[in-house]
Amino acid sequence: MPIVQVQFSPWDKVYDFSMSNDIAATVGDFVIVDTEIGKELGKITAFIDASKQEIELKTVLRLASLDDAKSVYNNERRDQAMSLCQDLITRHNLDMKLIDARYSYTGNRLTYAFASDGRVDFRELVKDLNASLNLNIRLLQIGSRDEARCEGDCGPCGLELCCRRFVRDFSSITSEMAEAQQVVHRGSDRISGMCGRLMCCLSFEYVGYKEMAAQLPPLGTKIKVEGRIGTVIGHHILAKTIDVRFPPEHEGERALIIKVDPNKKVDKKDKEKENKFRRF
Repeated sequence: MPIVQVQFSPWDKVYDFSMSNDIAATVGDFVIVDTEIGKELGKITAFIDASKQEIELKTVLRLASLDDAKSVYNNERRDQAMSLCQDLITRHNLDMKLIDARYSYTGNRLTYAFASDGRVDFRELVKDLNASLNLNIRLLQIGSRDEARCEGDCGPCGLELCCRRFVRDFSSITSEMAEAQQVVHRGSDRISGMCGRLMCCLSFEYVGYKEMAAQLPPLGTKIKVEGRIGTVIGHHILAKTIDVRFPPEHEGERALIIKVDPNKKVDKKDKEKENKFRRF
């Protein structure tokens, strides 16, 4: 049986389910699945290798119908739930930003997603929501990336956010990735996404930049260029050139820095050029 990954909300994580071969579903289809707390409606985000699963999974029951979707995605009911919760948040003076509300497929559970810079004591809020709605209330704190994915926006490139279009799993984006691509000098504002974190796209070409950088002499390497020995002090990865600093030949002169192509072919017939690029 194929294994599918299903997501119930844009801000929720994905879950693995087994699916019968009789169900003709593709990525993007909505399905009804069996969970530990009852039936639920979710969206298929990916198919994965069934051989990697060693535990027994809950199953996909069937494709969702239009009526199934209407029972969950009811904007009027959602807006009422959001308005009630926001009023209670204000009344309790809680430092939290309400992002979304989602009813379960069976209608007996309501999940609120919120963002906050720190931990929030929302016990009294839950009590009031339970008293008002008589439902199983769940509050889920999400990160800034999930908030951006849920609310949507355009990135600095002018396109829709990658997390809204195709990024499913948020990998760790590090400053090392920005340094490898030589964009740290732009400042944190220009390499941060709408979520305030380092842009996800920094990971897209990171491996390629590392491979190209490995083809250049490391920083600090001594290199001989046309008879003079200098030190590699900079890389131009896309141009595949390096900056080499030569010490001043005479007192009072400034150090000379030139751009060099270390992979330039050398004319072997000319003995003076045989050692044009030699590392020490």
